[in-house]
Amino acid sequence: MKEISVLELKSRIDNGDDIQIIDIRETNEYEYCNIGAELIPMGEIMSKIDLIARDKDVILHCKSGGRSSAMVNALMSRGFDNVINLTGGILAWADQIDPSIPKY
Repeated sequence: MKEISVLELKSRIDNGDDIQIIDIRETNEYEYCNIGAELIPMGEIMSKIDLIARDKDVILHCKSGGRSSAMVNALMSRGFDNVINLTGGILAWADQIDPSIPKY
């Protein structure tokens, strides 16, 4: 499984890389705090699989990296070779990139 750190992701965003970032947390978690990623809750990923790009890197994130890791593996088993887990999730983003993001 491919993984990316929050520092690497921030660099890719700052460089304007053509990537898709998907937050797979629940709606209430996203509403509490988010980094502006597209929201597709974990339970909806497989029914909305057509919304996931196949022609560019897709970074999945959750709160700490566990759920997104599982979804990266699930998508890889469906033929996606461009999915990447954000190590540490939004908690790592709050710790290393933007401390104004509330933790829960």
